[in-house]
Amino acid sequence: MSCGRPHETDCGEVLRQVYEYLDGEMGPEDCERISAHLRECGSCMSEYERDQLLKAIIRRSCRCESAPVALRTQILTRITTVTLETRTITRGD
Repeated sequence: MSCGRPHETDCGEVLRQVYEYLDGEMGPEDCERISAHLRECGSCMSEYERDQLLKAIIRRSCRCESAPVALRTQILTRITTVTLETRTITRGD
């Protein structure tokens, strides 16, 4: 998606990284880059606000429910496996 106007950071790149931005998973430079883009691009800001609202609704709806222990263990195992696979591939280059 693109608003059609030129930006220092492409709209598609911003929208691909919007959840990282929402979750505070970016370094300061990337965070400022995304923030600057959102200040100047109404289209991306609308997408950001929609995603922010969606996350808030999900958080509010699931507040009192905990994931079953087996599911949490399975997710943590997969995260660890993906991390180990990534490190192995990186070392092989």
